[in-house]
Amino acid sequence: MSTAWDAARYQARHSYVFAYGESLIDMLKPQAGERILDLGCGSGQLTAKIAESGAQVMGIDQSPEMVAEARRNFPLLKFDVADAANFKLDTKVDAVFSNAVLHWVKDADGVAESVAGALRSGGRFVVEMGGKGNTQAVIDAIRDIAGPVGTPWYFPSVGEYTSLLERHGFEIAVATLFDRPTRVEGEDGLEEWLSMFAGSMLETKELRREVADRLRSKMFREGGWVLDYRRLRVITKCNH
Repeated sequence: MSTAWDAARYQARHSYVFAYGESLIDMLKPQAGERILDLGCGSGQLTAKIAESGAQVMGIDQSPEMVAEARRNFPLLKFDVADAANFKLDTKVDAVFSNAVLHWVKDADGVAESVAGALRSGGRFVVEMGGKGNTQAVIDAIRDIAGPVGTPWYFPSVGEYTSLLERHGFEIAVATLFDRPTRVEGEDGLEEWLSMFAGSMLETKELRREVADRLRSKMFREGGWVLDYRRLRVITKCNH
């Protein structure tokens, strides 16, 4: 993911990204003394939440802006800039955790290979990401207005993603795809979302406004926008 992130804006307007991720930590079940990697740590909120368990946790993110913000937010934790599809750790970890990140990384094989290399034998990979059909109504509206533009995202089905992980030595424990209607506050909430997350598809305010106008009757209610999120959650064990 090569997007240059506005970390302060991300925290101010899109905090639901890491707020939803707290339930994924319950599935991670971090234990005191475990070594855990937060893959795509963003501004560090979930990294810090994992650390509350007593685990030794570090975060990596491809965005220097996000890593800088994470270091400001949580100066006692370790954060580094690294590519999710091509990273190596000096010491293997007990678990790799990733929330709302890997749909930005189209080299899914590179991610799986890097995660497998980071985990000790029997270690677990706990991931949530956008899944097949995520924001499909928004994507359809963008293409109606901007033409057949490519998306910056990778939204796999359960079968596609679990098969990929199995090829890299992972044993699937849980895999589920579910709807998560996600509210974005404000009259300009969708336009702000499009600017933050779909800027490569819609480069002007006028196009973003046109998409919002197209979707208003379907998605705008009671002062905010409800987007058609679909999430893929997978819990695995790495056998190598």
